[in-house]
Amino acid sequence: MEASQVYILISIVVLLIIFVLVFFVAKNKKNKKQKTFTPLAGLAFAFIILGIIFGDNRVVGYSLIGFGVLLAIIDMVRKFKRK
Repeated sequence: MEASQVYILISIVVLLIIFVLVFFVAKNKKNKKQKTFTPLAGLAFAFIILGIIFGDNRVVGYSLIGFGVLLAIIDMVRKFKRK
């Protein structure tokens, strides 16, 4: 494995850990009056940031940004359907 592949693998693992932590912390919060990111929106934001960071490799960078945008759109559709 090349160094860039190792960095990508580490960042994906870190993102999954952050997602799990955010999901459980958000589940335990009782005060819902504050508007916060949904876990899906936070994950989308993280993927977009990773796409910018790994933008040197166009395929990886654009893939991560595209996946982040897709997650953001899914989150918006889910929020729209709830109202």
